[in-house]
Amino acid sequence: MINPEEVNAAVAGDHSDPFAFFGMHSDNRGLAVRTFQPGARTVAVVDVKSGRVVARLAEVHADGLFAGPIPRRRNRFTYQLRVSWGDTTIDIEDPYRFPPILGATDVWLLAEGTHYRPYEQLGAHPRTVDGVAGVSFAVWAPGAKRVSVVGDFNGWDGRRHPMRLRQECGVWEIFLPGVEAGARYKYEIKDPDWRILPLRADPYGFAAELRPATASIVSPLPAVLASNPARQAANALDAPIAIYEVHPGSWRRKADGNGFLSWPELAETLIPYVKDLGFTHLELLPIAEYPFDGSWGYQPVGLYAPTARFGSPEQFRHFVACCHDAGIGVIADWVAAHFPNDPHGLGYFDGTHLYEHADPREGLHEDWDTLIFNYGRNEVRNYLIGNALYWIERFGIDGLRVDAVASMLYRDYSRKPGEWIPNEHGGRENLEAIAFLKRMNEIVGRERPEAVTAAEESTAWPMVSRPPAMGGLGFHYKWNLGWMHDTLSYMQRDPAHRRFHHDEITFSLVYAFNENFILPLSHDEVVHGKGSLLKRMPGDRWQQFANLRAYFGFMYAHPGKKLLFMGCEFAQEREWNHDHSLDWHLLDEELHRGVQRLVRDLNHVYRAHPALYAVDFEPRGFEWIDHGNREQSVISFLRRGNDQNRIVLAIANFTPIPRIGFRIGVPKPGYYRELLNTDSAFYGGSNVGNLSGVHAGEVPAHGHPWSLSLSLPPLATLYFEWTDGNGPNQQ
Repeated sequence: MINPEEVNAAVAGDHSDPFAFFGMHSDNRGLAVRTFQPGARTVAVVDVKSGRVVARLAEVHADGLFAGPIPRRRNRFTYQLRVSWGDTTIDIEDPYRFPPILGATDVWLLAEGTHYRPYEQLGAHPRTVDGVAGVSFAVWAPGAKRVSVVGDFNGWDGRRHPMRLRQECGVWEIFLPGVEAGARYKYEIKDPDWRILPLRADPYGFAAELRPATASIVSPLPAVLASNPARQAANALDAPIAIYEVHPGSWRRKADGNGFLSWPELAETLIPYVKDLGFTHLELLPIAEYPFDGSWGYQPVGLYAPTARFGSPEQFRHFVACCHDAGIGVIADWVAAHFPNDPHGLGYFDGTHLYEHADPREGLHEDWDTLIFNYGRNEVRNYLIGNALYWIERFGIDGLRVDAVASMLYRDYSRKPGEWIPNEHGGRENLEAIAFLKRMNEIVGRERPEAVTAAEESTAWPMVSRPPAMGGLGFHYKWNLGWMHDTLSYMQRDPAHRRFHHDEITFSLVYAFNENFILPLSHDEVVHGKGSLLKRMPGDRWQQFANLRAYFGFMYAHPGKKLLFMGCEFAQEREWNHDHSLDWHLLDEELHRGVQRLVRDLNHVYRAHPALYAVDFEPRGFEWIDHGNREQSVISFLRRGNDQNRIVLAIANFTPIPRIGFRIGVPKPGYYRELLNTDSAFYGGSNVGNLSGVHAGEVPAHGHPWSLSLSLPPLATLYFEWTDGNGPNQQ
C-alpha cells in the first residue's frame, strides 16, 4: 500500500524526497519498484542480467504512476523498465536507481565555498554511471521546494524528473540515462511558496541556444589545457602588449551584410589581419551568452556558455588555439559586476535573492537596470572565481579584462544620498567586493600564472595593480581612463587653444607609475554620440587625419601597454554601430590607408624596441626632455628599456606649424636615426622630416650637453633611436 498523499505529491512532482519514493525499494515484505511514466499503457521490470521480465507494475494513478512488488526477490539487482506506449515498446533505464552524483568532498567544498572549479560538478555533464551513458545535472537552489530538469528528452514536463536535494550544500542533482550532448534543457523550480517560476537556464550551462531561444544545451566540458610558458612571457609586464579590441559581431559581416561571421570564419580573416598589423593581443568584447545584441555582451546570462552567435564552444576554443598559433594572445572582457534580470537568468533564481542582494540599495543598478552579485556569499564568489578559471583553463584565454570595477568597489556608485547602505564601518567601500576581487586575482595567479587580469577602474582607487599582500587588489593591469579622458580632451581642441590646456597632454606622467597601466582607446570612446576618433579631431580633413596620426604616435611612445578599438586603425569616420560591419570601403581612400599603414608600423617599431615597452611601469623607463613648451605645444621625452644605453626619443608637435631648426637636448652624443614620422607621405602627411636622422651637436639644451637641430612637421610625432655609430651627413 502507498500513502495517497505521497502518491498525489509524486504525481505532481512535489514529493519531498523523490529518490526515497521512486525506483527500487525494499522493506520487510521484499522489493518494490515505482515509476512515473505519463501516457504509458504498461510498465514491466526487466532483470538486466537475465533479460527476463520479473514483474509487471500496476497503474496506481491515472496520470501515469506505476508501482508493484518484485515477486520472490529480496536482494536488489540491476533492472530496466520495459514501457509500452501503444504500438511502441522500449526498455529504458530508471534515473531513480542511480546513486548520488556529488561525492562527500565535493558537497563539503561547495558548501564551504572553496571548490574553485564548481563547474566540474555543477551543470550538465555527459558521463557513464554503472556502465550506462547519460548526463548528470546539478544546480544550486537552496531556497527551492522542488527542482526538476526539463528538456526535449522528457517533453519539458517538470513532473518527470524531480531532482535529489543535497541539503548540506543546497544543490539538486540527478543522473538521466540516455540523454546525450546536444539536448536542450532548463530547470523547473518551485519557490518557497510552491509556486512554479519561469523556467531557468542553467547557471553553469556550457552551451546555449541562439537568441531569442534561451535553453541551455548539454555540451561536454572542454578538456583542461596545459599552462603555456610562452604565453606567460607574452603577457608579462616587460613584454610588448598592443591590443586590438574587437566586437566579433560587427568587425565584419557576411557578404549579404546581415549574418555574423562564425569563429572558423573569423579565424580565417580576423587573425591574419591582426597578425599583419602587428598587434600582440586580441581583446574580445564579452563572449559569454547574452540575450540582447544591443548590450554588446555586457549583460550576460550564461557566464559559462560561449555565445551561440558565432558558433559552438569547440569552435571558439579552436579560434583561441589559432590565435596562439599565430602568436596572438586572447583577452576576454569579463562581466562580474552585474547581470540582467531576464526571467530565464540568475535573478530571483530559486524564488529567493540567491545570486543578488535582496535590498535594491545593494542589489540593483538603476542606471543599467541590472542586478548586483552578492559577493558576501560563498557560493556566489565560487561561481565567479570558477568562471574566471574556466575561460583560462578550458579555452586557453590569456587574460580577463574585468568590466566596471569601480561599480563594484563603491556602495554609493551612481547613487544619491539615502539610496545606498554603508558598510559595517560606516564607509562607502564595498568590502565584500574588494575581498572577492583580491581572492579572484590570487587564485588565478596561483593556478594559472600565465594569465593576466586587467581592471576597467575609473577612479583613483589606490594599488589596483598591486598584489593583495601589499594591500592591492591584485590585478596585473589597470586601464588608464584618466589618460584617455585628458588626452582626448586635448586633441579635440583647436591647436590654437592647446597652449592653454597643455597640462592635459602631460598630466598623465604625474601618476604614470602608480599602476601598471594600459592606455585604452576603446569602444566606449566611439559610441553614444561621441563620434569616431577621426571626427573628434579639429581642423579640415587633412588636419583631422594629421591630428589622429600624431595622437597615435604619442600614444605608442607613452609609458603603458596599448589598446585600440577596431576601426580606429584605419580612421573609421562614423560612430561604431554594433548592427553593422566596419566601413572597410574606406580603405579605397589614400588617407585611410595611410592611417592603417601607420598603425602597422607603430606596432612593429614598438615591438622591435624594448625601450618602448620593457620598463613601462617604473620612472627609470621615462625621462622628460621638455614638458613645459606650452606656447609651441611641443613635448619631447626619452624612453629607456633595461639597457639604459638604448634610448628612443619622441617629439610631438601638436600645432599645424612646421618648426625648422627646432633644438632638442639629448643626453648622449652620436647619431639619432629617425625611426618613425607620422607626417610621412607614406601615411598621408606632408613629408616634412629629417631624412634618415640627425647627429647630435655639442650645443647644450634642456639641461643636456648635446642637442639635435630638427625639422618638426606640422601635427606630427617623431621617433629617433640613438646609435653610437656615424650616420650620413654629419654636421
